[in-house]
Amino acid sequence: MTSFGAFYREYSCAYNNPLSCDRPLETAQELKGAKFCLECGFPATLPEQAEIKGNWGTYQVNNYLGVRGYGRLYAGVQIKDKQPVEIKEYLLPNRCFNEQESSQRKQVFQRVGGIKLADSRVQNFRLVNIIEAIADEKADRCYLISQKIEASQTLSQYLTEKGKMTASQVREVLNQTLQTLEFLHSQKLRFPSNQVQEGIAHGNLHLNSILIKLATNQQFYIYLSDLAVWENLFIPPAITQPAPAQREKDLEALGLVAFYLLAGRTVDYSNQPLDPRDSQQWSTTDSHLKQFIQRLMGLATPFTSAEAARQALIQLPKEGQGNNLSQSAEDESTNQKFKQRLIWLLILVFLLLAGGIAYYFFRNTGDDNNRYIKWNSLLGRFSDVPNVPPGRFNYTGETVGTWTVIIKQQVDNAVLENILTNPVPNAQSIFQYTPVTSNLPNPVRPIAEVKTGATNFGITSLTNNISDELDQKPVAYDGLLVYVEFSKRDVNLASALDGKITLEQLRQIYTGKITNWQQINSKLPNVNIIPYKPTEPEAINKFQEIVLKNDPQDIALFTNVPSLDTTSTQNQIREQILNTKKSGIIAFGILSKTKGQCTGYPLAIANGNSTAIQPLFQKRDRRPINTSDDLCQHDDYFFDVDTFKTYPLGYPIFVVYPRNNSLPPAGLTFSQILTTRQGQCLLNKVGLVPLQPIPNAINNYACQSLP
Repeated sequence: MTSFGAFYREYSCAYNNPLSCDRPLETAQELKGAKFCLECGFPATLPEQAEIKGNWGTYQVNNYLGVRGYGRLYAGVQIKDKQPVEIKEYLLPNRCFNEQESSQRKQVFQRVGGIKLADSRVQNFRLVNIIEAIADEKADRCYLISQKIEASQTLSQYLTEKGKMTASQVREVLNQTLQTLEFLHSQKLRFPSNQVQEGIAHGNLHLNSILIKLATNQQFYIYLSDLAVWENLFIPPAITQPAPAQREKDLEALGLVAFYLLAGRTVDYSNQPLDPRDSQQWSTTDSHLKQFIQRLMGLATPFTSAEAARQALIQLPKEGQGNNLSQSAEDESTNQKFKQRLIWLLILVFLLLAGGIAYYFFRNTGDDNNRYIKWNSLLGRFSDVPNVPPGRFNYTGETVGTWTVIIKQQVDNAVLENILTNPVPNAQSIFQYTPVTSNLPNPVRPIAEVKTGATNFGITSLTNNISDELDQKPVAYDGLLVYVEFSKRDVNLASALDGKITLEQLRQIYTGKITNWQQINSKLPNVNIIPYKPTEPEAINKFQEIVLKNDPQDIALFTNVPSLDTTSTQNQIREQILNTKKSGIIAFGILSKTKGQCTGYPLAIANGNSTAIQPLFQKRDRRPINTSDDLCQHDDYFFDVDTFKTYPLGYPIFVVYPRNNSLPPAGLTFSQILTTRQGQCLLNKVGLVPLQPIPNAINNYACQSLP
């Protein structure tokens, strides 16, 4: 954790630490309405009874508690229901942050301040529950409102008050913390911006970010707070910024915390930091625990994950207990063990042989049973959806967008729009689609139409900033395909790239940092890169979000890339191929416009150092396509659902509707219609990716039995 001594050097605090200095508090107490410390000008503490207004309520400050991490703490109450809350005040003092830096941090703070399970389940994994993140637009302050954990204190405060922990207590701290880290690292989590992320590192584990709540019978509960994703936003730019949070660093930090808990302090008697590499500084006789903590810190073979560490902890022998039987017992049973192992080895060889034969003949049976559990749980047909409300309902999407493209397609001898207009005739429900046009700076007009009540519901993929008054249900997957020239030449760009590209290379291409293919690899053709972007606002917004990470500077450079509709881009590539020119064109587009063509080869996408993912599969061999395949055989290829779920440029399409019980449930019902087997089959046939694998998808047998 960064030292506070140099945090706010621009303020001449007598104690060299204005954040925890008493003078800002004294100033607030002595002078009503004072905003700054009288001595150094640092922001004063909040006065008692001060009110903070947020989106979810108004909160009143009761009293100042002190400093934790990079912010000041207050006890407070939510005015509406009088529920106690904890208010953490973060500061962006103008001597340390300029106006742009302050504004950017406020925006990011509101997007990432607090996490919940993506599927909205409520589960207690002992994370401090964040109610909301508030940015004060009139002052250089932000507030994190959280549920107050009564009778809790930081581990640092615990050590000061009670001294070191016993080995068994440290084991319990490790057990509970690893359980929380396992949850953090592996679950799908949703930020306030509605962005969903597969796991997150805490990034800020130390004695002051871990809380302990003492209970009866010497029991206690551990809670984690102050995640780096929002905490580090308030480190002044002049200070060296910490490295990005990593899961393995969480384990190292937890190991150091356990080391301090055993010692009861963080420094030695000469005021130097304790060193876990010095065996003389270990304060425990529990050798098993010591070895475990050393593995956590990476001083011995490190654990691969929090889950692996917790399983090892559970199996860890108790203090003084050996790992093996006594030597004499081992000697007596050596021969018997050898015989047993030989027998088991023979059995294992037999089972492997039999299993290999069984797998060869029946390899699909067991997988299919598990693979299609979700499919089998779906309602069959539109008519199986219960309680379809009668009436005429309007819904919307983007004029130049995925839904507008696919709904005009012919499927099963009818146009999809006609099929979905009156999907359940007996219910007398009419769903009328009327698209709206958005502009690129604000591509979420379909959601705005729903929010204002101009339409009953909308269909879109752009739901990152959806408000709480709206709800959303996924109905299929969409995505972007990045493509380059594909032909049967000896050397074409797709083959030279080995059929893949990384997100970082895409970012550099589309921001003008890479302009020739040989800048990626000297073996590539010496040809200038000609990037194009499509005309669909949804596609451009998703590219900016996934590839450019919504970086304002990158987006500004990205705007210089020419826009061209997908058909025109493919015509340009085809023209250059016919003229035997080496095409340097690279482009991207939505699935429904890029899958069914063979001029451009859709590249597999790699995120960082991970393996590149190609979601388009060859039907006959059920494998990802490669540059030797003939893509002009359109019917021989499909999107593999399980693979697509990890494809970096994939994303869900949602039905968005008001969360208002006084209105007919038109949006919810329409989402239920689309997620029947009949609905998923139809969406699959027009180019979207279903939410779950469809049995016998190669021949569409499951869909052929449906209208």
